[in-house]
Amino acid sequence: MEKKSTNKKFTIIIGALVVLGITYGTIKYLHALSHEETDDAQIEKNMTPIIPRVSGYISKVYIKDNDFVKKGDTLFTIDPKEYQLKIEEAIANLASAEGNFEVSKADIGSVLASISVSDANVKSAFGNIQNAKIKLGLATNDFNRYNNLYQNHSITKQQYEQALAAKQEAENQVSILEQQQKASAYQKTATQAKSKVSDKQTDVAAANIKRAKAQLESARLNKSYTVITAAIDGQVSKIDLQPGQLVQPGQSLFYIINNNEAWVIANFKETQLNKMLTGQKVTLKVDAYPDYDFNGTVTSFSPATGSRFSILPPDNATGNFVKTIQRLPVKISIDKSNDAEKVKLLRPGMNVEVDVHIK
Repeated sequence: MEKKSTNKKFTIIIGALVVLGITYGTIKYLHALSHEETDDAQIEKNMTPIIPRVSGYISKVYIKDNDFVKKGDTLFTIDPKEYQLKIEEAIANLASAEGNFEVSKADIGSVLASISVSDANVKSAFGNIQNAKIKLGLATNDFNRYNNLYQNHSITKQQYEQALAAKQEAENQVSILEQQQKASAYQKTATQAKSKVSDKQTDVAAANIKRAKAQLESARLNKSYTVITAAIDGQVSKIDLQPGQLVQPGQSLFYIINNNEAWVIANFKETQLNKMLTGQKVTLKVDAYPDYDFNGTVTSFSPATGSRFSILPPDNATGNFVKTIQRLPVKISIDKSNDAEKVKLLRPGMNVEVDVHIK
């Protein structure tokens, strides 16, 4: 009798377990018809790297590990002495360039005055030549008359020689004045050429001023880069800096994490994507906060599987091929309807269980 009672209890337990199993399986099956789940998901946030733009030795660090900062807060400074010297050098170069420009302008004024003088000399020489030619004409006419008279023995030889000397003197005077005119014209041409050179020198001097101003602006800009400030509101990561440490441009030193905005990257199997669409609602369970369910929305799908973005993507054309199920990253936004303070508690890299409502 006691054995039969035991068997009956065992049968009831087995039956109950079977019913529970069937019920659980039915629930899971029905759930699977309208849901896709994965636990291969993590929290993501914007992580802004702090990278100096100039090299130098750190003079002071204003923050500590995990500090909260506001946009514009000073994080650390680099010794500015070297960059101040470059500013002073640039100021001196600018003053020198401006001085050279003024000298070039003065040279242009002097050259223009020389051109005016040369032009006046050319015109004066032309007038003198015309006068000398008139005198030469008169002297030639006198000589011709005296020559005829001398041939007729009407005048003395002395008078003839005086007329000949006057004619020769007039000819020489015309020749001298013509040479002077050529010299004046050559001087004018040379002065005009010098004027063009002076114009070019002035242009070069003006360009040197612009370059010196640009160098001064660059020096001031580089000095401003010695003060490194926060680009966004957020929380800094571990700070591994100390005064006297040398930093280089492009060197990533630490991060600022924006705690006001977060999303989830869930890696779904390719076989789960058949009914998933953007805009579908999502329930998110963060391992760190199991008592609170976050609401989300499917935002976008990656253009390629995660393996394609790896350093060494697989090449199925080589070796033996073994088919493996690929995973595709899916971006899920965290809805604004969630508790903002809870969202701020989320940290990049936290594990998340994702449940997408596909129906």
